[in-house]
Amino acid sequence: MLSHTRPLQVVILAAGQGTRMRSGLPKVLHPIAGNTMVSRVIAAAAPLQPQKTVVVVGHGAPVVEAALADAGVAFALQSPQLGTGHAVQMAMPALQPLPENGQVLILYGDVPLIQPATLKALLQAAGDGVGLITQQLANPKGYGRIVRDAAGKVVCNVEEKDATDEQRRITEVNTGILCLPARHLSAWLGALSNQNAQGEYYLTDLLSMAVQQGVPVHTVSPAYDWEVAGVNSKSQLAALERAWQLHLAAGLLEAGVRLADPARIDIRGSLNCGRDVSIDVGCVFEGAVVLEEGVQIGPYCVLRNVTIRAGARIDAFSHLDQAEVGPDAVVGPYARLRPGSTLGAGAHVGNFVELKNTQLGNGSKANHLAYVGDATVGDRVNIGAGTITCNYDGANKFRTVIEDDAFIGSDTQLVAPVTVGRGATLGAGTTLTKDAPADTLTVSRAKQLSLPGWQRPTKQKK
Repeated sequence: MLSHTRPLQVVILAAGQGTRMRSGLPKVLHPIAGNTMVSRVIAAAAPLQPQKTVVVVGHGAPVVEAALADAGVAFALQSPQLGTGHAVQMAMPALQPLPENGQVLILYGDVPLIQPATLKALLQAAGDGVGLITQQLANPKGYGRIVRDAAGKVVCNVEEKDATDEQRRITEVNTGILCLPARHLSAWLGALSNQNAQGEYYLTDLLSMAVQQGVPVHTVSPAYDWEVAGVNSKSQLAALERAWQLHLAAGLLEAGVRLADPARIDIRGSLNCGRDVSIDVGCVFEGAVVLEEGVQIGPYCVLRNVTIRAGARIDAFSHLDQAEVGPDAVVGPYARLRPGSTLGAGAHVGNFVELKNTQLGNGSKANHLAYVGDATVGDRVNIGAGTITCNYDGANKFRTVIEDDAFIGSDTQLVAPVTVGRGATLGAGTTLTKDAPADTLTVSRAKQLSLPGWQRPTKQKK
């Protein structure tokens, strides 16, 4: 866990409308890698152990506050939006009392991929002065420029609309992410002016105030450019999503995972892989996913909160949700494991088979076109094509038990609650409404009839 030596308060600016997103959803609630942008910023600051985190809201404030109801943050309303300096002014009451030796970290709800390690470096660099994250850009158009003196010390930040031609040639830009000394913050905010091209209160004007008062300004740069990339449009969001996914893919490759194409994987949570794991194209991993040693994931699978044990194989187009697959088991193609399903070692779930809240034992197989729900299936059971556990009577769910070494013939319906005994065989087409005894053939079907002379109906001419 990251730590720091000074009391820390965090302010996250999240009041903007985001008109270029062209959406009714507040900008900071748009998702990236499975979490909202603002949630990612809150999570990035959490390892720093802030005493308080205040989210400044404005447009869509009730929706943002509802989305973050369980995030452990306080809120401050900025209305109207008069600039970044004004936003922090609105947050000040929620920050009180500010520790004299504390730091205040300013983050942005639409800069979602800032990393905890970079924030830690910023706090350490700032010390009892001001800390600022800057970035070198080949094309700095649109960004505020960092002006330094001959000794390389920061003098001020100049917004592009207020910059001279010479200042616009500067390639070091201000990302806006600041660490400020608490003891100066109230006075500096009170001295802000909106006498600029935008008519707004710039938070970055605090840099020149610090310089004038002899408070040192220290800068750090992010390890990756995407850490400080902001989002103002759907295209920017998509580009940042892919940059993050490529970063995650690079980590997997470094760890020894085989990816068929690093550009075609989506991780929307955590993905932990053992050695010699293979992942084909188009797969989506959501929540907490564990792939143990030697697991193979076929193309276009979706895995959500699942554990796949060593040597198992998930074939193409399979969908697994809150399930566990045992070692050397095989799932798919086109299979679905719904919540509560577990597969034993060497079990098979084949094409167009759905399991829900079912335990399928070691070596058991349901290879074709079956639904097995609310069932406990023993070891070495064979479930034939077209089998259905009828587990719902319209109001209540009931459980089916199939004991070890049973054989369930094709097109069988098991009307729960019902038990199939060990070693029992159910003939094809059976509708089972009573328990089937062990080591016995049970058949329930209509008597076969053949009717000589029967004529198939023909279509009447009009």
